[in-house]
Amino acid sequence: MYDQIASNKRRSVGLIAVFIVLVVLIAWAFNLLIGYGVAGLVIALAIAVVGSGVAYWKSDSVALAMSHAKPADQIDYARLHNVIEGLCIAAGLPKPRLYIIEDDAPNAFATGRNPQNAAIAVTTGLLAKMNRVELEGVLAHELSHVKNYDILVSTIAVTLVGVIALLSDWGLRTIFWGGGRQGRRQGDNNSASAIFAVVGFALLILVPVVAKLMQFAVSRKRETLADVSGVALTRYPPGLIAALEKLKDDQTVVHSGSRATAHLWIEAPVARKPEEGKLSWLGRMINTHPPLDERIEALREL
Repeated sequence: MYDQIASNKRRSVGLIAVFIVLVVLIAWAFNLLIGYGVAGLVIALAIAVVGSGVAYWKSDSVALAMSHAKPADQIDYARLHNVIEGLCIAAGLPKPRLYIIEDDAPNAFATGRNPQNAAIAVTTGLLAKMNRVELEGVLAHELSHVKNYDILVSTIAVTLVGVIALLSDWGLRTIFWGGGRQGRRQGDNNSASAIFAVVGFALLILVPVVAKLMQFAVSRKRETLADVSGVALTRYPPGLIAALEKLKDDQTVVHSGSRATAHLWIEAPVARKPEEGKLSWLGRMINTHPPLDERIEALREL
């Protein structure tokens, strides 16, 4: 398990680098289509640099804002603070900032760039439906994401995938609503211009798909590792097993959840069963998490 944690930390650095490269590629493709030359490339790279900087420093704020999370009052949510403080002492971690999301669906996620700047958000539904042992199991899972540095790459993915999608959408709209300056200035007979346009168009379509696939890959392996790490922290597998069973049986879906942040949550906040929503087939197709049955079975074998 510890070898896997060390490997994940190394992969995190590589994944972040790849995400940044994808942002630069999409910016370059956008400039090929717009045809603003060196000035356009500088502007596109500036967007990529700013997007990457915001992704590193502010992705946690973006994720919390998208989820409508509010700071958890120390008195109103004393049980939450008490449980997390005990787990932090056991794990040797600083206490993360705690947030509450007003939602009946039981769920939680961790975010931040490192253990010193981490935050954990839980729904009111989770607090209402989990007993203390089950809540401890869920929070230990989220703290494991913090300790394993999963939160860095997972949180950055929220912003960088958004930047990639935004630039891609902007470029494609430019094509469909009049094309770029280079095409108008040089004409359609310029073969080099045509080749650049084709390359740019292909990148605008393919890079967001690659970014999304990376987002899925980031989440699926690390959820299983966080389950095992969380159980190692509490030393009581039945607690997390019972919590995951409740999540499996619950049919409510977090209203503030989205596909952009789905990989952050302990259970992907998208409909997967017909009774959970009309787009359940899409939720199953793009699910960023391993099936709960598989996760529960893996914990029972410990």
